[in-house]
Amino acid sequence: MIVTCATTHDVPGAVLFDRDGTLVVDVPYNGDPGRVRPAVGAAAALRLLRAAGIPLGVVTNQSGIARGLITAEQADAVNRRVDALLGPFDVWRLCPHGPEDGCACRKPRPGMVLAAARELGVAPERVVVIGDIGADVEAAAAAGAGSVLVPTPVTRPEEVAAAPVVRPDLVAAARHLLGGRVPEVAR
Repeated sequence: MIVTCATTHDVPGAVLFDRDGTLVVDVPYNGDPGRVRPAVGAAAALRLLRAAGIPLGVVTNQSGIARGLITAEQADAVNRRVDALLGPFDVWRLCPHGPEDGCACRKPRPGMVLAAARELGVAPERVVVIGDIGADVEAAAAAGAGSVLVPTPVTRPEEVAAAPVVRPDLVAAARHLLGGRVPEVAR
């Protein structure tokens, strides 16, 4: 199901963000909180959504844990840094598995999206996932949630073509979800 907030003017019940490449500059297998840098527009987009009273969360694949490239503690430290710079977030979900593990949580599977929606008390069809690659969009669709793709240099053309909603940046994505309305507090 695709959430069409811009045409119905219904705001989503919650917005979940991919972490690397969406909220923060992607540093592959980052285990160092000192290397965390917010993505352009992330703080402004989050401000808009928070001003509208929308619960926010993060859903992130961290296969570096399964691959032995980072520890769970390092991933948690990076997440705490993201939360300190851009949070607080209402929910965090992390998949520590590798692509071959067959888990239910790793995007493009819906596990993290469904778990985050449950924790927030929001029906999955009222959730929107914002991410930079096809796996983010596919996880949202598999969960019955909406999605907004915000392409980066790593986004493949076929992922852009397949995405139901594409916006050029995070602020445009947030405004889309708000139906063009900008809360007074965020101005």
